[in-house]
Amino acid sequence: MATPIKRDVKYLNRDFSDIREKLIEFSQTYFPDTYNDFSPTSPGMMFMEQASYVGDVMSFYLDNQLQETFTQFARQTNNLYELAYMFGYKPKATGAAQTTISLYQQVPAKNLGGGNFVPDFDYAVTIGENTTISSQLNSDINFLIEDKCDFSVSSSLDPTEIEIYQVAGSDPVYYLLTKTRNAISSTINTTTFSFTTPEQFQTIDITANNIIGILDITDSDGNIWYEVDYLGQEMVYDSIKNTNPNDPNNVANKGDTPFLLQLKKIQRRFATRLTSETNLKIQFGAGNPNDTDELITPNPNNVGIGLPFEKDKLTTAYSPTNFLFTDTYGIAPSDTTLTIRYLTGGGVESNVPSGDLTTLDTTNTTFNIINLDENIANYIFGTIASLNKEAASGGKGGDTDEEIRQNTIIQTTTQQRTVTLDDYLVRSLSMPSKFGIVSKAYIEKPKLNNQTSTLETLCLYVLSQNNNGQFLTANDTLKKNLRTYLSQYKMIGDSIEIKDTYIINISVDFEIVVLPNFINSQIILSCIESLQNYFNRDKWQINQPLIISDLNILLDKVEGVQTVKNILISNKAGTSSGYSQYAYDISGATQNGVIYPSLDTSIFEVKYPNTDIKGKVVPL
Repeated sequence: MATPIKRDVKYLNRDFSDIREKLIEFSQTYFPDTYNDFSPTSPGMMFMEQASYVGDVMSFYLDNQLQETFTQFARQTNNLYELAYMFGYKPKATGAAQTTISLYQQVPAKNLGGGNFVPDFDYAVTIGENTTISSQLNSDINFLIEDKCDFSVSSSLDPTEIEIYQVAGSDPVYYLLTKTRNAISSTINTTTFSFTTPEQFQTIDITANNIIGILDITDSDGNIWYEVDYLGQEMVYDSIKNTNPNDPNNVANKGDTPFLLQLKKIQRRFATRLTSETNLKIQFGAGNPNDTDELITPNPNNVGIGLPFEKDKLTTAYSPTNFLFTDTYGIAPSDTTLTIRYLTGGGVESNVPSGDLTTLDTTNTTFNIINLDENIANYIFGTIASLNKEAASGGKGGDTDEEIRQNTIIQTTTQQRTVTLDDYLVRSLSMPSKFGIVSKAYIEKPKLNNQTSTLETLCLYVLSQNNNGQFLTANDTLKKNLRTYLSQYKMIGDSIEIKDTYIINISVDFEIVVLPNFINSQIILSCIESLQNYFNRDKWQINQPLIISDLNILLDKVEGVQTVKNILISNKAGTSSGYSQYAYDISGATQNGVIYPSLDTSIFEVKYPNTDIKGKVVPL
């Protein structure tokens, strides 16, 4: 527990002794002949000391009230919560552990004839979203798989691993299908609230331990209520499954953009805030659902000089979030019952070891096709299993008072803004992967005749990745999703062009001299491993040059290497060989031992590090 902060704020800088001395000085100055007995036992001193005590207490509370308005000095937890939300930071009541879950099922083999067997995906199952997996060591600890798992679908973003599980002679009988999903330690809780007549900004409270947040809210008519950061926010992100068969960049072909991102204007919305570690307050809007004006389109008849105030509106500062000055802030629930599902869990105890999450709830698991062989289907259903190969991590208690204080101070300088170029990079890389993977991003102002433009147009270069981690040119759907995502954050005067990054595939050939008493093959393998680690895609950025001296130093550090004789970087191009279609003049781009990227934004990549990095031992 953090050490409480002492009372540092002193508005009046007065205590009992100070006030007592001031009262004595006042009496001696203005009543010198009326009263002059200031001994501790005199009746006059009793009244002065009583007044000093009252003044000291009032001074204390005044100082305390003022102190509680400063984030760095506040000590009362409820005040820290309020100050945190004022600056845009949302305190956490718990920390949820996360891990990767491997999901398994068997499917029978299907004979296509001629000894050709394939998995029979008619028996593939779909594990529904929000499926629960319980811990073996502690049945009270549950993990939640947010995304559904369809074993019949395999894509670069969501691959299905297939291996033979059971054979009869030389023919496969059953195949084992494996998929992975991310899971967090949480339990779904459900509660309901009934509403009659609409009330402005009505609030409800959920009281529980270890509250993570709201999963969803639906009313008795089936309408969905959306969570927003503040009630004045009427635009939210919505996702639509990418199922357009005419789109060549569709999920059915590449799978790198399974969802389309769009902005949606909503009136059923709510905001949440924690008021303590165990209480979550939910607030709704002020509008009447029978008389809402959120869908009014601004036009001269209801904005500006067309309003009854006429010329007074000429200097009005309009807000882009509430252009018409509507006072609804979303509608208030009325004559309905809201079903609220919220998540609880987390904590240090949720950091379970590997191999512990094996109790899978199959209540929400179904076959994709009906009318299957009942005996085989029953067997297949019994093969569904789960396992966490890695230990869960990240579980911890909620924010302490000091953590709330420090995170709030940080929040004032790390708001969700896009002002600088780095802000755009961070926001681009923060887009959820289901809308497309942005693995690398680079932004700059456009160049005209090799001079940086002064226009407010920004060029954002992006790259995607396939399931093997290899760089891919971002498809049009991904770029459209990114454009939609950034539209809610960019500055009003900025115009963003999302462009492709050129991929330059290279190979590395090196020659080394090995010290005596070292095995040549082992030293070569060690050098290749060092180079593979150096060219790891996670470590490379767009427009990063390749410095040959760094490679020399890297190989020199490998134990057993006496000297590096030569390092040759070559370009690998040609789609027929699996490389990028763009050729690059490596020798022309090399100056003083540095290979520079092209003027057109590009990135170097060793696409096949197991075969494109070669070395040999030569004599001294």
